[in-house]
Amino acid sequence: MATPPVQVGWVRLPDNSKHPYEEAAVVVHPEGTKSPPGLVHHRPGAPARIVVLVSGSGTNLQALIDAEIADKAQQAQHAEEAQQAAPAFGATIVAVGADRTGIQGLERADQAGIPTFALRVKDFATREDWDRALRDKVAEYEPDLVVSAGFMKLLGPDFLAAFDGRVINTHPALSPSFPGMHGPADALAYGVKVTGCTVFFVAGGVDDGPVVAQAAVPVEADDDVASLHERIKTAERALLVDVVGRLARQGWTIDNRKVTFQ
Repeated sequence: MATPPVQVGWVRLPDNSKHPYEEAAVVVHPEGTKSPPGLVHHRPGAPARIVVLVSGSGTNLQALIDAEIADKAQQAQHAEEAQQAAPAFGATIVAVGADRTGIQGLERADQAGIPTFALRVKDFATREDWDRALRDKVAEYEPDLVVSAGFMKLLGPDFLAAFDGRVINTHPALSPSFPGMHGPADALAYGVKVTGCTVFFVAGGVDDGPVVAQAAVPVEADDDVASLHERIKTAERALLVDVVGRLARQGWTIDNRKVTFQ
């Protein structure tokens, strides 16, 4: 029996929403559809609201913080000069969450004046309880986009169902090649001449969601895992800032595996 088509409607957000002028897509899933669904439209408010999830040093988070600071400085300068300019970034980080305490990523957020929270898996009876608690905490901040920036936990079905088509992650390889935690090492072992990084929408599997953007990184003859991974991370930070900014300013559509900016 053929799968029924995905139905899409549009609703106005409640008046008490932090951005009531935004229109948000309502997606009716056909039976058996996995996250993200067959068709998603999302057009964030201005600025787009971002929640970032971290587990470690937070270098990707810092790149996003720096982009927001630079954008605000540019807007302030134009305001002083009585000029108008389109935002260069277009997003604001409304919260940073973590799966552990005492990490540099949370310290970076604190230094930037961004609200933080930490939910440790071991503090919950089951992994499912943790996933639902994380879902509810993130939902308090009404994000347009959730960015997994070095977050070392797989997001479960309850979380992904709540933020369908609005969770992005990075991978240090050119997906679908070399999924998992050892992308640079696997690329070296396979002998590829070009690898890179990928930003994708999380779909519940391992680095297998719809691709938003990719950047290529050549493999040098004298590379080891550390040197190659460091160049990939540099490319990844730049790519993530660019992607988050474009998603924030333009909105996006996911049509099965095809992602386009609106």
